[in-house]
Amino acid sequence: MVTCYIGLGANLNNPEQQIVTALQALQQLPDTELTAVSALYGSKPLGPQDQPDYLNAVAQLQTSLEPLALLDALQAQELAQGRERKRHWGERNIDLDIILYGDLQLRSERLNLPHHEMHKRSFVLLPLAELTPQLVLPDGQAISDITPEFDGQLQRLKSLVSSL
Repeated sequence: MVTCYIGLGANLNNPEQQIVTALQALQQLPDTELTAVSALYGSKPLGPQDQPDYLNAVAQLQTSLEPLALLDALQAQELAQGRERKRHWGERNIDLDIILYGDLQLRSERLNLPHHEMHKRSFVLLPLAELTPQLVLPDGQAISDITPEFDGQLQRLKSLVSSL
């Protein structure tokens, strides 16, 4: 089993419920256990500003799924929840990203691990640090030493554990 972290984000069609639905789907993945969930955070959009604010969280999984199989499962869940890719960094019902997959470092057409933008985004780093404050990334950098470029006026809103 590998410890991995999934970033969840939504800003359309009841975003909190979209995130809860995705977390419930993660609980049902084969050969996978949902072991922890960060609080729910709110932030301004990273991309175009003519869209609603986002809700975000990070989930910790233990899985024996291979990285691309996990990616396929996440993308299938996005489609099941009505995800449409209309514009880069645009609005969405749900966005599910593999942030970290153990210590794996991978660059491919379909998947980059660790997520190549994670260090820039407060809405990834703060929920991740909430779950594992002593985390060291595969490149040896401590998560506590990273200052994200995008703050997004991030706010911790509430616990999600009782919603599952």
